Amino acid sequence: MSGRLQAELRQSKPFSSLEQETHLNLVRTCEHLEQGIEETLKPSGLSPSQYNVLRILRGAGEQGLACGEVAERMVTRDPDVTRLLDRLEQRGFISRTRENRDRRVITVRVTGEGLNLLRDLEQPMADIHRRQLGHLGEKKLEMLIQLLEEARAD
Repeated sequence: MSGRLQAELRQSKPFSSLEQETHLNLVRTCEHLEQGIEETLKPSGLSPSQYNVLRILRGAGEQGLACGEVAERMVTRDPDVTRLLDRLEQRGFISRTRENRDRRVITVRVTGEGLNLLRDLEQPMADIHRRQLGHLGEKKLEMLIQLLEEARAD
């Protein structure tokens, strides 16, 4: 079963370990999946990180979240969440307000325009996930989820 990635990378030498081959397969697969997400989001002008922030804020509801909480909940870490939020705010997808109780805390909320954009993206995003992974079937997807969670549990 080994060898497909080696051929894709045009690598003549075998991998130094099964762990290395597994890691590189994960990286290559993530890159492939991410490209599909980027293409799906491209017409809306959103990056995957911006989309992630909007989904996080939608889940937070009307109370919103502090900037730091948004950063903690992101699927992939973004070193400059402030700039990410700036761009979303400039486009009218989020709002930020300073809290009266603690002026250091800035609460972020998704706007109606942001919610509308998320609604418009629901079907295209569901379609890309189905195209990318649906062929694996429910049992294999559940097994893959379990294996990935175990890999992160080190």
